[in-house]
Amino acid sequence: MHRVIHFELGAQDPARAVKFYQEVFGWQITKWEGPQPYWLVTTGSDSKPGINGGILRNPDGGARTVNTIAVPSVEEFIAKVTAQGGQVAMPKSVIPGVGYQAYCRDTEGNIFGIHQADPNAK
Repeated sequence: MHRVIHFELGAQDPARAVKFYQEVFGWQITKWEGPQPYWLVTTGSDSKPGINGGILRNPDGGARTVNTIAVPSVEEFIAKVTAQGGQVAMPKSVIPGVGYQAYCRDTEGNIFGIHQADPNAK
C-alpha cells in the first residue's frame, strides 16, 4: 500500500495562513529556501501518528488542500492514474535534493500529489 505522506494548504496570503496555523494549532512553520516560495509545516513529533505538510500560494488564488502519496516511481504511477481515467494536472518535476513530484486529478476532479523520494534529485 502507498500512504499519504504530506499535505499542502493553498493560500491567497501565505503569511496570513502561517500565522493562523501557528496561533491556532501551535504548528512549527518555517520558510523553505527552495526554488519557489514554500513554507514547511511540522504538526508534531515524529513519534506520534500524523503527517507534516506545507503552505504555498495557489497560482489561481483558490483555497484547497492537496494530499501527496509516496510512490516508488512517478512515471509508473502516472501511467496507472491515466489508465484508470485520471489526468495529470502538473507533470513530473524535480525538487532538488528531495525527489520527484507530479500532481494528478482523480476521476472526481480531486487533485493529489505523487512523490518519489530521491535525495540525489537535481
